[in-house]
Amino acid sequence: MLRILVINGPNLNLLGERDTSIYGDKTLDDINTDLAARARELEVQVVFFQSNHEGALIDKIHAERHTADGVIINPGALTHYSYSLRDAIEAVEPPVVEVHISDISKREEFRRESVVTPVAWKTIMGRGPDGYTDALESLVEYLSG
Repeated sequence: MLRILVINGPNLNLLGERDTSIYGDKTLDDINTDLAARARELEVQVVFFQSNHEGALIDKIHAERHTADGVIINPGALTHYSYSLRDAIEAVEPPVVEVHISDISKREEFRRESVVTPVAWKTIMGRGPDGYTDALESLVEYLSG
């Protein structure tokens, strides 16, 4: 059974409360519940992790590098400046899909560039919470051959 690690970075624990005009009203628990249901349909295992701490995200990627078949990550604001997170993604073997609820290319200037995109297998943005499902389905299709 494929094992997919789903990582969410800083402030994503506040989904459903934080600027709902941009991020919508679904909570991270709602997104995880929907993603877990889709994973069951696809017969894959998903493991969820969220932290507001850069080092904890890096540690999780390192710890799962031999057990996860693929990674879905929404790095939050770390997207734009965390070279250490970028390096951790580049250093591991599982393919990584970068997800953003909003379309960062149409946001504030400082949010428009991702240091993660060049090392991600795929980037999905601007699809709201559905971006996570798109990422899961893309990874499963890719990993299944």
